[in-house]
Amino acid sequence: MPPTQTTDVRRPALIRAFAASLSGTALEWYDFAIYNVAAAVVLGPLFFPSSEPLTATLLAFSTYAVGYLSRPLGGFLFGRLGDQLGRKRVLVTTLLITGIATMLIGLLPTHAAIGGAAGVLLVVLRFAQGVGLGGEWGGAVLLSSEYGNPKQRGFWASAAQIGPPAGNLMANGVLALLGAVLSEDQFLSWGWRVAFLLSAVLVVFGLWIRLKLEETPVFKAIQERGDRPTAPISEVFRTQRRPLVAAVLCRVGPDVLYALFTVFVLTYITTQLGLPRNAGLTAVLIASGFQLFLMPLAGWLSDRVNRRVLYAGAAVCGAVWPFVFFPLIDTGSRLFLVLGIVVGLAFHAFMYGPQAAFISEQFTPRLRYTGSSLAYTLAGVIGGAVAPLVFTALLAAFDTWTLVAVYVAVACAVTLTGLYLGRDPEVEEVDQAPSSTLSVDSR
Repeated sequence: MPPTQTTDVRRPALIRAFAASLSGTALEWYDFAIYNVAAAVVLGPLFFPSSEPLTATLLAFSTYAVGYLSRPLGGFLFGRLGDQLGRKRVLVTTLLITGIATMLIGLLPTHAAIGGAAGVLLVVLRFAQGVGLGGEWGGAVLLSSEYGNPKQRGFWASAAQIGPPAGNLMANGVLALLGAVLSEDQFLSWGWRVAFLLSAVLVVFGLWIRLKLEETPVFKAIQERGDRPTAPISEVFRTQRRPLVAAVLCRVGPDVLYALFTVFVLTYITTQLGLPRNAGLTAVLIASGFQLFLMPLAGWLSDRVNRRVLYAGAAVCGAVWPFVFFPLIDTGSRLFLVLGIVVGLAFHAFMYGPQAAFISEQFTPRLRYTGSSLAYTLAGVIGGAVAPLVFTALLAAFDTWTLVAVYVAVACAVTLTGLYLGRDPEVEEVDQAPSSTLSVDSR
């Protein structure tokens, strides 16, 4: 089919959708990641003071878990609305919720000022962060992938996957910079707040991009056919049970691995190895930089080889690596710390890059926002939410990393089970894609 005026317009729209998906999730993950890092190094003593450092960290990680536990609410609410009202309108709302909650965390008085109420308010705002993020991911994936050729879904859907490392890169970069230019007392007194308040600038930028977008071609086609679901949640549970289980399980391993190498490692090196906080932050920063390129590479590669096989191979490597990683960093070498985190997050990237396409392919187009959001948020509860708590509790109880590594291996085995239950994309789905969309990517 020769290019038409419509398809000429579609190419810029596809690039804008990719940019909006990437920038929006990056901004929201900056908000989420800034808390994740702060929970390990700052929020414990400020909001949950205790004479035992590990106890304060455990309490801070409890609010970390709240951000995951609230995600299913966001997934249920915004996933349903995304299939009924459209992708764009919902994504603007989720960005606002997460951004405002993050800014308010930066303004919170600490335990020293208002006592236990400080911890309660922190939990409430963390809950709001999770609700916004729970509704974000499914829509961000569809925003880019539904503009592109289904045969290239792995690459286009990876835009949303680049968001976490990009957000983590910004979060760690800001905290590392503040830690370098401020004294410890200044950082604990007010410096950490700057990182949270910067969210205001990022939210304005994200809104500017998303408000300029049109709705995706796939949702427009569903809307024109009058095929929007009236009860998408119940329909997913009634007709898409196996796809939902497969999509949930496939996420567990990557979530646990990510929690190990971006959150728990900061606690481990400071409490067990006596290394400074900035050593861990710098290592995560470097590894996240590599992920910015590895995520789309993995997504692109998954369009050319079997997506499930690529994903499974990375899961096996992710299960093995912690048994190598901990002996390396126990030497106290900062070089081994950087190398270990870079390799660990590379294995994560080769699971996470193809993940968006794999999960969205499990569901029919009219139920994709709901199904993908439910899978993403439910997996977060059993994966990423409890992982730092389990890691910290295992370390405190047994004073060894061995069981932490075993826990990661079990989580990756769960992911392999999900991949086995899942399906490859159906040829009919590609054949039925709008011709104008396909011609964009074949030009």
